[in-house]
Amino acid sequence: MILSSREILRRLGEQGTDGTLVIRPYGNECQQPASYDLRVAEETCLHPGFCTLVHSLEWVELPADLAATIRTRSSYGRRGVLVTAGFVDPGFRGQLTLGLVNMGSDVIRLEKNDRVVQMILHEILGAGQTYEGRYQDSSGVVRAR
Repeated sequence: MILSSREILRRLGEQGTDGTLVIRPYGNECQQPASYDLRVAEETCLHPGFCTLVHSLEWVELPADLAATIRTRSSYGRRGVLVTAGFVDPGFRGQLTLGLVNMGSDVIRLEKNDRVVQMILHEILGAGQTYEGRYQDSSGVVRAR
């Protein structure tokens, strides 16, 4: 099941409780009906035909019963931007490194705080194992390890 904005806000409102959802800093303008827009943390240029790594402004913590899919927002998709590695496991903590590929013909300039991708939160049935991999507690752009 995909979480609605009401459920995302309810989960965020449980701050200080173990197993809660964390999106920090949270921006009201980023909340969508069934997703949350992630902002880029710094300005960069996406050159045609290249994959550029950028990181989200937001620090995200997913509880054991939530996973996330990362998708390009339609306004950037229409310009040819695709996002790679678009799944976040339950239990992940950190800033998300986004691989953005510009399939268009023009250079696309991203400014800090631009909402480029959306995070869709999914409830996990029978939650169990959580992420404890090498990208846990990521800060800034993290290249492949």
